[in-house]
Amino acid sequence: MADGHRPRWAHSRAPGLDPWCEHDACGVGFVARASGERSADVTRLALQALARVAHRGAAATDRSGDGAGLLTQIPLSL
Repeated sequence: MADGHRPRWAHSRAPGLDPWCEHDACGVGFVARASGERSADVTRLALQALARVAHRGAAATDRSGDGAGLLTQIPLSL
């Protein structure tokens, strides 16, 4: 430990990235077109991927869920 609490590697050289603030996650998925083309298929595939992680405990016993969802870019026209 560098200062008694934080490990030596906690200070990242990458701007905006501090490993000390990182948390474990069971999984993260990204769905996009490499060309950047917008398509409803991308959203459809992302929803399919999200539905397939239900077995990983994506819903608590009280059915509150774990906050899993989709992050999308909202078009300015909306």
